[in-house]
Amino acid sequence: MDIPRKVDLRKRRLRRLGFTLAGIAAILLTTLGLSRLKPAAPEVDRSTVWVDAVKRGNMDIQVRGLGKLVPEEVLWIPAQVEGRVAQKLVLPGIAVNPDTVLLKLSSPQIEQAALDAEWQLKAGEADYNSMKAQLASKLLDQQSTAATAKSDYFQSKLSAERDKQLADLGLGPKIAAQLSEAKAQAAETRDQIAGQQVGELSNSIQAQLAAQKARIEQLRALYSLKKGQLDSLTVYAGAAGVLQELPVEPGQQVTAGTTLAKVAQPNHLKAQLQIAETQAKDIQLNQRAEIDTHNGIIPGHVIRIDPSVQNGTRTVDVTLDGPLPAGAVPDLSVDGTIEIAHLNDVVYVGRPAFGQSE
Repeated sequence: MDIPRKVDLRKRRLRRLGFTLAGIAAILLTTLGLSRLKPAAPEVDRSTVWVDAVKRGNMDIQVRGLGKLVPEEVLWIPAQVEGRVAQKLVLPGIAVNPDTVLLKLSSPQIEQAALDAEWQLKAGEADYNSMKAQLASKLLDQQSTAATAKSDYFQSKLSAERDKQLADLGLGPKIAAQLSEAKAQAAETRDQIAGQQVGELSNSIQAQLAAQKARIEQLRALYSLKKGQLDSLTVYAGAAGVLQELPVEPGQQVTAGTTLAKVAQPNHLKAQLQIAETQAKDIQLNQRAEIDTHNGIIPGHVIRIDPSVQNGTRTVDVTLDGPLPAGAVPDLSVDGTIEIAHLNDVVYVGRPAFGQSE
């Protein structure tokens, strides 16, 4: 059978109390010790830290950015009229001259309008020549009439003088002299009227011919406009350079203003860099720069800073002060370095590409 064991309850309570007091004392000592410790250094991921040695000496403050070479002068060739691409005679990448034909467009409406304008001009010129001949003939008839009137006046005047002299000598009746004088006055009036009619007819002819000339000039201007539209169906390069783009295909319908081609001068290039907006604030015009084309470094200087920000960067244009290396072409990727300032005898450490002050 089981026999119950005798336990001293007082000793058990004292033992529990001792353990409790010991635990509280340990907690207090630990808290006091921890409160006197200095804060531990913060920890960061090693891959996120830029490690570099501190240096002393001269330092160039620079900003860097990626970019590309772009032509300084670009000629965009738009369509002057609406039409359909009939022929594509060249391909991008070839050297062109101002008279190099790039495309040929077709437009039956423009061709018909130019033909109509040409025939209207020819008809107007024919009408002018016909009118000029008719008016010249009419003027000659009037001048002939005026000459006859002058001749009649001269004869009547002589007859009047003769009859007057005979009447004064008593060899002829006075009434005959008076009649001759009246005829002479009438002939003089007809002569004056005929002369005035010649003058009025000359003025009228000049006015009619001037009006016809104005109509011809109007028709010629219309024909010149239609002929220019017809000529614009043949698209020329317009400048010497290299054809960069020809974004149309045969059969494509284009409207007036559509870009047909892009011609650039490959020997006049500039660098267009994309600089982080946190660094672009320090860039000023005319600051020195170096452009690495991966086939040589070209010196240059800043000529333009885009005031707007796009995708966290600002566009900076750098003109090249040195000759282009072999293989430098438009849209070639480059690396650019712009010198912000030069400091002498300073302590410095390297800075990551997108690091910013403070």
